[in-house]
Amino acid sequence: MLVKVRSVANVGLVTMPVEVEVDVAEAGFPGFTIVGLAGKAVEEARERVKTAINNSGMDFPSKKITVNLAPADLPKDGGAYDLPMAVGILAASGQLNFQLPFFNFKNTIFYGELSLDGSLRATKGVLLVGLFAQQTQNSKIKTQIFVPIESANEAAVVEGITVYPVRNLIELTDHLNEVKQIKKLGKVEVKELVEEGGVEYDLAEVAGQEQAKRALSIAAAGGHNLLMWGPPGTGKTMLARAMPGILPSLNSAEALEVTRVYSVAGLLEPGESLVRRRPFRSPHHGVSAAGMIGGGSNPLPGEVSLAHLGVLFLDEMPEFPRSVLEGLRQPMEDGQVQIVRAAAHVSYPASFTLVAAVNPCPCGYLGHPRRECRCSDKQIRKYRARMSGPILDRIDLHVQVPAVETDKLSSSPSLPAGKAGLGSSSKEVRKKVIDSRKIQDLRFRDESIFTNSQMKNKQVRKYCPLTGESERILRLAVEKWDLSARAYFKLIKVARTIADLAGEKDILPVHMAEALQYRQVG
Repeated sequence: MLVKVRSVANVGLVTMPVEVEVDVAEAGFPGFTIVGLAGKAVEEARERVKTAINNSGMDFPSKKITVNLAPADLPKDGGAYDLPMAVGILAASGQLNFQLPFFNFKNTIFYGELSLDGSLRATKGVLLVGLFAQQTQNSKIKTQIFVPIESANEAAVVEGITVYPVRNLIELTDHLNEVKQIKKLGKVEVKELVEEGGVEYDLAEVAGQEQAKRALSIAAAGGHNLLMWGPPGTGKTMLARAMPGILPSLNSAEALEVTRVYSVAGLLEPGESLVRRRPFRSPHHGVSAAGMIGGGSNPLPGEVSLAHLGVLFLDEMPEFPRSVLEGLRQPMEDGQVQIVRAAAHVSYPASFTLVAAVNPCPCGYLGHPRRECRCSDKQIRKYRARMSGPILDRIDLHVQVPAVETDKLSSSPSLPAGKAGLGSSSKEVRKKVIDSRKIQDLRFRDESIFTNSQMKNKQVRKYCPLTGESERILRLAVEKWDLSARAYFKLIKVARTIADLAGEKDILPVHMAEALQYRQVG
């Protein structure tokens, strides 16, 4: 008997339909064969499915079983095909009644990995299954999906589909045979799940560094890349880790975008529905190019994609391998990563805010008012050459973080913000950032972008009107410093964000002048 069961394959963030064809034949020697460009994990499903069926108290047919995963030219990998295979075998051997009126194969998707005892394990990519079901369902009949109970909450945020959280094979067969129904999972509202960013460090706790705090607020408001130069111990890392506390919460669309990446990477905790806060990723400088950009034989997202719509913090940036830093060029420019393999071509979003901390020299004390630098000119040049011109040109804001004066270090943190060297609190700065983001939300309501930094050149010309004096200042700066075309447009985008923070419609000379001071570093 031949039975066809509907499932899906996730290739990057693209979900493709897969038909699991199961034939249990009377003729021929007993065996279990899987065809259809199956990967190693899918091949091993033979033992998982057989043992799970037997341990669930059901009969595994001692016949010739052939499973075809169609289309045959689409690579399949992972354990998510265990459940549709088991359902197909049970149906083809007469242990499931597929003729029941409520059951419609064309509107049902099975997806999940089996344990040997017949229970279902948490399986990555369930959110993508839910979104696929929503996009492809019949307008008159809701698509129903059967997924592991530990991952079902991911799909519960998708509207218009029916989600059945499956605990084990026994529970599923009872449901399909109308013995005992599985309770549908209720819709989960995205807005109710999103949380405000956590505050590891408050900006008011950072002594001095008012210019760096200002640059940090501009970076947060417009999604601009930020590079902080300065000797060790001046607060660069502390400032970077304070950034989540001034970023606005994810909106519903952003939360779903980020969660798609984490779902396909398998980084959502069992039972978790959504990534609730903007990502903050801080990889060690020993990270490989594949770990940073993404890759593998079955390409998975790297740190740049896991930081999508959040912050990627590179502490001691020159210590990262040159190949890793150069690999950042394309995602910093395009906001996405293209990973090409012989068997797959996948694309992951990577629209992140880069925050990098750099010492001025190998020993770190070049230009320090009280410590002597012991590095030679050759060592300094070699150290700085680790960051290429194209990478530095892609960073919008460059700011020096000098050594802090002793009187500011000894100031009491309990004093009101703005007194004794202490700046505004993260709460106050965050309010200004949110107000600026609201202006950008309104500006880009008809565009597929969220922040000023994501504007293309055409959008810069449309949304960034310059006064005559502002344009004159910009032209003089470009000629004096021989800035690239990229730097030209980045200056305008930064000035646009500064104007938004000030609540101004046009970019005034004062906004352009402030943007220019973040382009040059001593």
